[in-house]
Amino acid sequence: MTTTTDARDADIARAAAAIADPSRARVLQALVEGRALPASVLATEAGVSASTVSGHLAKLLDAGVVRVERHGRHRYYRLSGPAVAEAIEALARIAPPLPVTSLRQSTHAHALRRARTCYDHVAGALGVALMAALLERGILEGGDGHYDPAAAKGDRLSAPGNDTTYRLTAPGRAELAAFGVDADGLPGRRPLIRYCVDWTEQRHHLAGALGAAVTDRLFELGWIRRGTRRRVVDLTDAGRTGLERTFGVVLNA
Repeated sequence: MTTTTDARDADIARAAAAIADPSRARVLQALVEGRALPASVLATEAGVSASTVSGHLAKLLDAGVVRVERHGRHRYYRLSGPAVAEAIEALARIAPPLPVTSLRQSTHAHALRRARTCYDHVAGALGVALMAALLERGILEGGDGHYDPAAAKGDRLSAPGNDTTYRLTAPGRAELAAFGVDADGLPGRRPLIRYCVDWTEQRHHLAGALGAAVTDRLFELGWIRRGTRRRVVDLTDAGRTGLERTFGVVLNA
């Protein structure tokens, strides 16, 4: 997005017109945390069809408030810079609250962001929080769980990662065994430890045979369960307590 030091030279009306639509405003609010999201997720966030959100994204791109980037065959949209986020936050501070018009308080996109399955392992906020806890406790080592697009070599969003090599430590092996996951007994047909760059949280979550085994154990214990919508995982009360006591994972409600 083009910036200027003199408001008299800025085409404020053009930028305001791009924002001044309820659906486009919801798209921008979904992006304000700095995430890059695909059009399908933004359509859900905005409550419009895929074809409709494409038109909105085209207008936002034309106004320079969002940019698009490719990760493999997929296109992800991101705010064009921190100045856009600052403008959205400034407007939010002076805007009146939206009236509640429906009991539907969380969308499928929000549920997917909280916790979901990525093939056979847990992802979303739960997945990255678990990965962070495993690193914090010294169960895994080799990286910090963060994804930096500027420094990435082969890593990209919503794909298996390759830039970082994580290792299971000896104490970590024993701790997982006590949890009910025998790392030595897992099938050797796939790598023990892999990671994915989580597309909603844009951090690493645990994959590979170990990620699948940990996820299976979480289901086995009843700490997570399948949600009513595709790929959504629900964290149970027992799971919230168990994850905090076992690994120090603390998630917001």
